[in-house]
Amino acid sequence: MRVIENKSLRSSIIVVKLSQVGNITQQSLSSIYFKYLFMQKKSPLAPPESRLGVRKIRIGEDDSGQRIDNFLRRELPGVPKSRLYRILRKGEVRVNGGRVRAEYKLQLEDEVRVPPVRVTSKDEMAPPAAQIARLENSIIFEDKRLLVINKPSGVAVHGGSGISFGVIELLRAARPDLKDISLVHRLDRETSGCLVLAKRRSALRELHEHFREGRVSKNYLALVIGDWQFGDYLVDAPLYVHNRQGGERHVVVDVRGKPASTRFRLSRTFGTYSLLQVETLTGRTHQIRVHALKMGHPLAGDERYGNEEDNAAAAKLGLNRLFLHAQSIAFADTSGNEQNFTAPLAEELEAFLERISGSRGFRTKPARRPRQNSGRPPPKKQGTRKFRE
Repeated sequence: MRVIENKSLRSSIIVVKLSQVGNITQQSLSSIYFKYLFMQKKSPLAPPESRLGVRKIRIGEDDSGQRIDNFLRRELPGVPKSRLYRILRKGEVRVNGGRVRAEYKLQLEDEVRVPPVRVTSKDEMAPPAAQIARLENSIIFEDKRLLVINKPSGVAVHGGSGISFGVIELLRAARPDLKDISLVHRLDRETSGCLVLAKRRSALRELHEHFREGRVSKNYLALVIGDWQFGDYLVDAPLYVHNRQGGERHVVVDVRGKPASTRFRLSRTFGTYSLLQVETLTGRTHQIRVHALKMGHPLAGDERYGNEEDNAAAAKLGLNRLFLHAQSIAFADTSGNEQNFTAPLAEELEAFLERISGSRGFRTKPARRPRQNSGRPPPKKQGTRKFRE
């Protein structure tokens, strides 16, 4: 007797060679079959998973221009990111019959071979209801093309690397109609505030073009350690990403890095702390945190780049997270009209500012209205000092 499992149909068929088994009745055949199913169900080696068969997908306009790794994340929900990159490296995923790298961008009419990959069962995939509700309550804008949320601190934009659920996974679990939702840009896990997502591929391509051409204005609120004495200050220093032992990403100012520019503007001082309005003119990993550190003023609550003693002192006053908030983002829509979104400061950050200011009812000032951006870096304002590495 041999057992053939048809993975795509998720069924088992027992094929019996009568020449090997001899005479066998229909009743005994049924008995063998059900015993086999029972053993499969009880076996500790049988994972509570389903396995999809090989699929070949023709790329249409909606998926054209998307990276293959991001495409696979959507097509294979529940598969760890490390597994997706492994099947790409091994050539199990094929585009038009050939191997591709993770950064390959799909083209119209490409044929993608998606291999059989074990997918976690729906019961195991379900994120906690409290996390879903929290994210649903954070939506500050939605239309047919875009979704903007006030991302809570501590929530990653994507699952993976030990993180079960990120913004994308939580939104897809909350709303079946958002199965194709994609990130327009990213925020660090510890950072709260405005995060823009695209519901349609056309919107994603359009906004990615805006980012490439510098036609997006992003403003942050950051609390730094120390008394900021630089006024309005433009830091222009290249940032280089490298991995420490254990795979931890770490960014340093280094001539080998990519160009990065950040404008800092003093909003208010609190003696041992300073509240800054920050505008990023480029979008590099950990840009604000590393540029602030370069000026001798690490962000309050920054466990990666900050000072342990300073963070401990802030924690005693109630700050248990990074004080960095994406306050606003602005860009033009398809008609050329400016869209400006603002996310209120998280309650725990407002409470901390009240505590260190010694006054109740403290409220941060709204971000300055973003100027129209021609796509070129803004000219240096009169009176603005500049640091160039």
